Amino acid sequence: MLYDVVIVGAGISGATIAERCATILGKRVLVIEKRNHIGGNCFDYLDENGILISKYGAHIFHTNHDDVWNYINKFSKWKNYYHKVLCHVDNKLVPLPVNITTVNLLFGLHIQNESEMKEWLNTQIEPIVTPHNSEESALSRVGRSLYEILFKSYTQKQWDTDPRDLDASVLERIPVRTNFDDRYFSDRYQAMPSEGYTKVFEKMLTHPNITLKLNTDYLDVRNEINPKAQLFFSGPIDLFFGRKFGKNLAYRSLRFEFETYNIPYYQTNSVVNYPSGEPYTRIVEYKQLNSQIHSKTTISKEYPTWEGEPYYPVLSRENLDLYLKYKNEATKIEDRNVHFVGRLANYKYFNMDQAFKNALDLFYSLFPNSPKDM
Repeated sequence: MLYDVVIVGAGISGATIAERCATILGKRVLVIEKRNHIGGNCFDYLDENGILISKYGAHIFHTNHDDVWNYINKFSKWKNYYHKVLCHVDNKLVPLPVNITTVNLLFGLHIQNESEMKEWLNTQIEPIVTPHNSEESALSRVGRSLYEILFKSYTQKQWDTDPRDLDASVLERIPVRTNFDDRYFSDRYQAMPSEGYTKVFEKMLTHPNITLKLNTDYLDVRNEINPKAQLFFSGPIDLFFGRKFGKNLAYRSLRFEFETYNIPYYQTNSVVNYPSGEPYTRIVEYKQLNSQIHSKTTISKEYPTWEGEPYYPVLSRENLDLYLKYKNEATKIEDRNVHFVGRLANYKYFNMDQAFKNALDLFYSLFPNSPKDM
């Protein structure tokens, strides 16, 4: 069969492009996925106890984008979920992001309102107008004490890189609150899919015009693909170009240890971070993410590693410079039917909504007259 569109990757980016091309344009779409499942790193499933868990760790949906929210509601019912994170420090559990309660618990203070919190923060932060790395970013926002306690060791453990060697954007992602709000996100829409993320992707890819091939590496079959087909590549951009510049773009990955306990709950919160001491960065209890009722509970401990599926681009100056070389190569492709989409192809960390937004924006930029309500 001659396909009109070939998409590499069945995660958020690939599934979104596939669904839009099939549903709106009526194109014949081939989706190639090297793994044995759809959904990318959002893939979830029922374990042997019937507890819904995520193979690649917790994924929390949140967005302020109406177009993204309207789009994902085509494929699932969603239930409100306001994510909260606790941080284990000196045998205390303190809220993250930093808020008034965090500061009071860590330093034995009695800050009572926003003005007092802002005043205290002003005594802590360092006057760095333009942070050049993640350490400077943290110092300019929370000061040295909070940075040393909550962020320095965690960042070192997560990235295996000194924060001074990471782009400022890495720690700019962490919110800081001057009130008592202990929600991790402040977006207008915060929710979890009622049946899990895999069900969402199944509905996205069920269109009769979509053919899905799992356990298939694009590099093994690229010469068999119709050269006239429009290609959307959501894999690592350096892999597409045969890593022609030598050193690979660096990604951090995660290794998970899943444990099941014959108790209703393992911890008081869905996610508890461990900035120092333990070899893992956090423990996730999935029942609390999905509001499941079960006599047992399953948790996962996350261990950052350099091996495994690529999760997070390591935004050092060296890697960013290398990415720019590959981005420049992409502009040289004479066949404008090749498009790069998603976090791996753009070497940029996307939240889930940003990944949907990136794919939708690309689709509607290529096909501007397409309806958005289908």
